Amino acid sequence: MPNRGRAVTWTGKTVLILEDEPIIAMCLEDMLLDNGAQVIVSGTVTQALAALGRASPDCAVLDVNLHGEKSYPVAARLDELGVPFVFATGYGDASPVAPNTTAQGRALNRRIEIRVIRVSE
Repeated sequence: MPNRGRAVTWTGKTVLILEDEPIIAMCLEDMLLDNGAQVIVSGTVTQALAALGRASPDCAVLDVNLHGEKSYPVAARLDELGVPFVFATGYGDASPVAPNTTAQGRALNRRIEIRVIRVSE
């Protein structure tokens, strides 16, 4: 059952951020650190895959387009590891994030409910 209506705790959780825009990466990192998470920030697919070779995070936030390179290999590795992840992108609902020609592409394109959770002190 989902954790609805209860506070989410990030203490002791590790989050991988894959984002090529430094300002966005720093803002997300700050929010997660302020709420007790440990954060791994990567700016490229190569960096993120190397980080996953060292440790498995509890979840991940992936930008789709990293200066022309897609984050799909990282998503595939996270899926293999059983690590939940979300795509954070400025493209909105305009198009699928991956080709629908494979089972992996169809899985990546499943729509999920996103809820914004504000943490107040």
